[in-house]
Amino acid sequence: MSTSPERRYADRLDEFAGRHPFLVDLALVIPLMGCATLGSMLTLPGAEPPDQDRTATALMGVACLALLKHRSHPRLAVIVNAVCTVVVIGLGYLLTPLLLAPVMAALYWLAVVTDRRGTRVYGLATMVAVIIAAAISDSMDHVSLLLRTIGPFFWLLLPLAAGNMTRLRRAYLTAVQARAEHAERTREEEARLRVTEERMRIARELHDVVAHHLALANAQAGTAAHLALSNPEQTQRILTDLNGTTSAALRELKATLGLLRRSGDADSAPLEPSPGLARLPELVSSCASAGVTVKVTTEGEPQPLSPGVDLTAFRIVQEALTNVTKHATAESACVRLAFSGSRLLITVTNDGPAATRAAAPGTVECRGYGVMGMRERAQSVGGELSAGPRPEGGFEVTTALPLQPYGAAEDAAL
Repeated sequence: MSTSPERRYADRLDEFAGRHPFLVDLALVIPLMGCATLGSMLTLPGAEPPDQDRTATALMGVACLALLKHRSHPRLAVIVNAVCTVVVIGLGYLLTPLLLAPVMAALYWLAVVTDRRGTRVYGLATMVAVIIAAAISDSMDHVSLLLRTIGPFFWLLLPLAAGNMTRLRRAYLTAVQARAEHAERTREEEARLRVTEERMRIARELHDVVAHHLALANAQAGTAAHLALSNPEQTQRILTDLNGTTSAALRELKATLGLLRRSGDADSAPLEPSPGLARLPELVSSCASAGVTVKVTTEGEPQPLSPGVDLTAFRIVQEALTNVTKHATAESACVRLAFSGSRLLITVTNDGPAATRAAAPGTVECRGYGVMGMRERAQSVGGELSAGPRPEGGFEVTTALPLQPYGAAEDAAL
């Protein structure tokens, strides 16, 4: 983003003023001294100037030197300038804006540096003192009292108003900068939160894909090794299924990692659709090749699911069946899908002895990422999940997911 030359010069001047404040104040005081000296030389037509040049010059010099302390002692600078100006006016010098230049500068810096109450008190006192001095001064006898008072009033009111506007603008810019810094910190925190959520989502996807297919491949390989001598034909079928299991694992892993490599361009290669309950027959078939018979039952009228809920339902069933093939001694499992009202109830059970399952409470699997990942998936779409051993033996995973309208906006699960 380009910056205008005026803005660059202003920034450089601000930086120089911050590094060398005394030099900047001195450069401002010298012209004010010249204005006050020139103002003391002005008189009305036909009037004689007062014979107090040295006194007026000394007083104006003291007033201007007091301005060098306006940063640390703004009230003192105003008092000194007010006293010197009132004395000079009392000596008979004509009241002009040039003569008022030092006290006007003091009032401006007072309004910039101090608060409203201090500005009102000292500003009003200075205006009253100068106006009274102008009203009783001999140098303006032939001028009406209204003109003698209204002129100093407006000339001294001008720096107070300008200083107040400057102070308000500085406060506004400070507030804007503070809000910008807060917004920047908020954006960074939100970005970190989004990155964390995306990492958790990818971790769940990789866990589901790798754990399921490796568990099936391990079970198929073990079964094939056991039947290699006694039943070569069945061993051949299992090895064929093993090849399909590893191929499916590679495809899903490629699809998951492809999401990370996707550039977002319109002409980039499309991704494969997310898996859903429509792939349950394929999942049942892969479990059957590993020696676990899975029975799927559906209750109620099936309803279309949003992609997020569909993916969540499939991954939960997949993880539950993976645990059966990895840890249970049962040879069968049951998947029950119940569509009831606005929720989908999914129950995955097996009839193996609960004591032999590593997923039972207090064992290694219960402290692992399988049940934790299923619960996180269910909660991410507004559902809930419970898992534990059954009293009659075996293990049961139950989850209730909301039936979101098809095509609704997806949440973090996707």
